[in-house]
Amino acid sequence: MDKAFVAQRVAKKLFTTEAAVDGAMVEAAELLSEMLKARKDVNASLVFADDVQVKMMEAIRALSEARSAMVGVHNELNDAKLRLGIRTKMDGMDKPPQAVVKTATTMREVG
Repeated sequence: MDKAFVAQRVAKKLFTTEAAVDGAMVEAAELLSEMLKARKDVNASLVFADDVQVKMMEAIRALSEARSAMVGVHNELNDAKLRLGIRTKMDGMDKPPQAVVKTATTMREVG
């Protein structure tokens, strides 16, 4: 099998894994936010379920470490690709969409 096609197959899985780790981080952060809001909404003390909040922060830290490891994997695989003599970019691969940057809308006077 052609090395470029093998590299493309691995790259697709890499991008999918990177997106999954980022998605898990987003979900975990949103869960933490909901937990903190819920405590406030039920008028619970700050010490209520504090151990749960600490565990949630540990989980987010672990996800952050996993994300950093995936960045390392990405870089290592890029180096391996070059060592195999694959120099072309894999155009047409289903790379995850980049974050959408919203531009500021200016208001104008009407009338």
